[in-house]
Amino acid sequence: MAYGVALDLGTSGYRSHLVDLSNHGKIVSTSITMRHPLPGANIMDHLHFWLENGNEVGHRIIMETVDKLIALHGTPANEIVRVSCCGNPAQLSMFENIEIRDLAFAGQSLLKRLNVKVPERKAHSLKADELGFCNVRKDAEVRIPPSIRHEIGADALAMIMKTGMMDKKETCMVTDYGTNAEMGLLYKGELYTGSAAAGPAMEGQSIEFGMLAAPEAISDLSIGPDGKWYNYVLDSKLKPIKTALIDPRTGVGDILESVPARGITGTGCVACVALGLESGIIQLPNVATMDKKMHLMSGISFTESDLHEAGKAMGAIRAGHRTLIEEVGIDDDEVKTMYLAGASGTYVDPLKAQTVGLVPRRIDKMVQAGNTSLMMAYDILVDDDGLDHMQDVANAISSKHIMFALSKAFEDIYVNEIAYWDEGMPMEMFNKYLKDGGYRPLPPIKRPKETIRIVSSDIPILGNRGLKVLDQVGVYLMGNFDGCTGCKSCEKRCPERALKVQEIGKDDYRIQVETELCLGTACKNCESACPVKCYDFSQLKVVNRS
Repeated sequence: MAYGVALDLGTSGYRSHLVDLSNHGKIVSTSITMRHPLPGANIMDHLHFWLENGNEVGHRIIMETVDKLIALHGTPANEIVRVSCCGNPAQLSMFENIEIRDLAFAGQSLLKRLNVKVPERKAHSLKADELGFCNVRKDAEVRIPPSIRHEIGADALAMIMKTGMMDKKETCMVTDYGTNAEMGLLYKGELYTGSAAAGPAMEGQSIEFGMLAAPEAISDLSIGPDGKWYNYVLDSKLKPIKTALIDPRTGVGDILESVPARGITGTGCVACVALGLESGIIQLPNVATMDKKMHLMSGISFTESDLHEAGKAMGAIRAGHRTLIEEVGIDDDEVKTMYLAGASGTYVDPLKAQTVGLVPRRIDKMVQAGNTSLMMAYDILVDDDGLDHMQDVANAISSKHIMFALSKAFEDIYVNEIAYWDEGMPMEMFNKYLKDGGYRPLPPIKRPKETIRIVSSDIPILGNRGLKVLDQVGVYLMGNFDGCTGCKSCEKRCPERALKVQEIGKDDYRIQVETELCLGTACKNCESACPVKCYDFSQLKVVNRS
């Protein structure tokens, strides 16, 4: 038997297919992680950790996670002869363990001072033992897709190719709704791209009851009788099931189907905000209930703090869309079709997404395309010409990348978004400030004439062995520090309870950090709490979970 593994290396988590290469590329099983293996909640956290703690530490964490993900499929390593992957440039570069400073720092002068040599990032293959795989054959081929440009990655290329948007003669947009929301606007054959650091709320993270799109996640809500909301939960095949009818003000209601819920995913958050705004339960910047929460089934709630976290993500994505429109200099009505990609783009109700600003306000058609990154990884796994075809398409695309971090338009618009979501600034004032800054105001919402769902779920084919979930990444960071007194100030200050102080001998202590819980270098409350200043987060090293 000969098997292959297709990997989607996302910013919020990894997804994989086991594929029977000797049986016409049949998908056998699917495995996913519940979060990204590196500490932190977004791409900048991951890059910062990589640079501060070293590529050896970061790459080992990634490869141990990938090996665990592959092991879940239950196939002997010597039968896995090929691996393919897809993702944004940072994720693929960290997977391959090549230069990432050109992606972490903006400005050519700084890169020149740092003597950074930018990798080509063209389509190519490696052997598995070059990357340190354990659960595939050492001589297995690893296929790495190309970027369009160094900052426009294979995930963006996958969106473009799998949606077929380059074949259209119309102006259209595409977005992969995730922590690092990649987006593009196609106008007269030119592709304008950007990437908005939306934060983890779109993936159900940094939300009190948040989780990735996985079984038992609340993925959508709809209005029912008497002001109650229907709750939709993903079943074991990642299909949304209408499970309960709950009063969002009190949490009282009825269970309709015996599908349990243990959290809410990003699309559920979008539904909460959209229905909250439409029903008046949300009166920005507040949740207008007695306890400042909207109640769902199984004791799950969406809090006022969650609202502000989600608002930051929604605001960043709308600011990104507006920045692309401003950069191209077109009117809102010229954009005809919006393509929604990724897990959030699959499960979200497109009209609710438009209500909260995740979709342009003047659209004729919306198309939900599914997980295009995993689809593309599958294509290049089973097609021996797939890498060459991707490279040909990448070479043929005329593109311009807008760095939102350096864009005055993005900065100005996003400041308005923060005022809207966090301070309750009225839309009339929002538009006034846009016009005063020389930008187009937000037009009234025009609902699309057509919405198309290409796939029924984020991963439409799970395989006959079903879905496996890697709940624990299984990696610890550990370190011993001269001068540590074991006072546990660092442990007490950790907001995620990711850190433990262990006594391993008389006056000898060890710091242990669980990577899957750690917020990474964006937090480091543990380091700042150390009273004797001996603890250095960057000196922690990887050990296996015992």
